[in-house]
Amino acid sequence: MFIFQKFYNMPLSYYAGSAHLWFLGNIFAYVLLLSPLFFYLKKHESGKFRAGIAKVMSYAVGPLSVTVFFVLEIVLVKPQLFELYAQTWHGFFLGLVAFLFGFLFVYSGTNFWQTVAKWKWLYLAMAAVLFALRYTGFIPETIYYLKALESNCWIFTVFGLGYQYLNRPSATLKYLSQAAYPVYIIHMFVLYVGALIILPLAMPPFLKFLAITFFTFIVCFLVYELILRRINILRPLFGLKWQSKNNQLNQSTVTDLPAKTSNVLGEASGT
Repeated sequence: MFIFQKFYNMPLSYYAGSAHLWFLGNIFAYVLLLSPLFFYLKKHESGKFRAGIAKVMSYAVGPLSVTVFFVLEIVLVKPQLFELYAQTWHGFFLGLVAFLFGFLFVYSGTNFWQTVAKWKWLYLAMAAVLFALRYTGFIPETIYYLKALESNCWIFTVFGLGYQYLNRPSATLKYLSQAAYPVYIIHMFVLYVGALIILPLAMPPFLKFLAITFFTFIVCFLVYELILRRINILRPLFGLKWQSKNNQLNQSTVTDLPAKTSNVLGEASGT
């Protein structure tokens, strides 16, 4: 907030605000509301309900069927803008439906993942067509139920691609997965610093956009790698597990293992 105020030559003053972390309060509420249901379902994993969901999710239309509940949210809440979900009742209930079905997708087992992997190109085609029709003005922006369907199609496409191409052990993926939440927490601060420095420069707007994007990406990962990841007392504050000395030693050993193995093999082959 201070960087924002400085950029616009406003008097520096503090005010309480959740900024881009507003959704954490929503997630906390979702956990409180849905935990009894989740615990009940976990205790009855061999029941008919899970078997029924797994069967529905084995068809291409299965994942898309949840769009009915997103449309129901639109009918009941009547949002002014579909995209205006931050700190609104529309965003709260939209997130609640997504949180619930996110759990049920995983709860249904491998059927869901195999389905989105098999039909990912269909979902992509549907999303692209709906987007093109909306972008060209053929479909009015105010038809929100089509936006809900389009959004879900994009999401299922990403799920399908991820399940097919990222569903394997990967040191890079593990590193990026751990970095995602800390980088998200700090990215707005870094983004505003980049904007404060770059926006006043005499350069085309598109180059400013690219420069701020690269600045944010690079600085976020430098802060994560050199500070947040390595200073143990900061780790829990940014969603990372506290590391004991043994864990740090094991991590160092695992990190150095490929190089040590390569050296041993090289010496053996030379001998």
